[in-house]
Amino acid sequence: MSGNATAPGASVSSRLLAVLGAFDEGARQLSLTELSRRSGLPLSTTHRLLGELVEWGALRRADDGRYVLGRRMWEIGLLAPIQVEVREIASPFLSDVFAATQATVHLAVREGTKALYVERLSGHRSVPVVSSVGSRLPLHATGVGKVLLAHAPERVQLEALADLTRETPYTIVAPGTLRQQLVQVRERGYARTDEEMSLGACSVAVPVLDDSGSVAAAVGIVVPSLRRDAPRLVAALTTASAGITRQWRALVR
Repeated sequence: MSGNATAPGASVSSRLLAVLGAFDEGARQLSLTELSRRSGLPLSTTHRLLGELVEWGALRRADDGRYVLGRRMWEIGLLAPIQVEVREIASPFLSDVFAATQATVHLAVREGTKALYVERLSGHRSVPVVSSVGSRLPLHATGVGKVLLAHAPERVQLEALADLTRETPYTIVAPGTLRQQLVQVRERGYARTDEEMSLGACSVAVPVLDDSGSVAAAVGIVVPSLRRDAPRLVAALTTASAGITRQWRALVR
């Protein structure tokens, strides 16, 4: 995006988008200098645009002077059709799973080679996790992500398999091994991880089908261990997933 933003006659909108596009999962807080460098814009231009974005609420300036995405961006992101639709339909079913397990419950959709978390329920007894609503985590290292990757188009799988980052010592980074796991996910109907995204956190997840029968999302649970509870958790998630799909189909009839 920086190339377009710095081209002669580049529009104001392309420059604003270049600034916003400078933020990503690994750069959630950026200084003026960092934003200028990552967007490819001059410091003076970046400073002016930052003022406008902060005033509108797209960005917020933290106490240390660095910039973070503002609440306005989060509010707009939640208006995306798939997020609004699936979150509203899934909400009561996710609440049932959380009430029964007291474990962190996730709802995610695929965005490229990332799992975009659109809902998360947790309590003080839940395992600490790195995810939050709106965060994007690698498909290959999360339970919901493996479900989404297993049912993704071949081109998406190839792209993900070409960039298997090691998040913990237990993350699967061998393409062949992950390929086998994805086959198992499709055969068994669920995915699991064992401390692959963060230490001390294991997960199981199942797909959620939309009204056409395609995998549109995934629901998952994060717990300290899966040694004894995996079948029970999978059963709870499968029941929730079936309820979400049933409600989805009822709404579009």
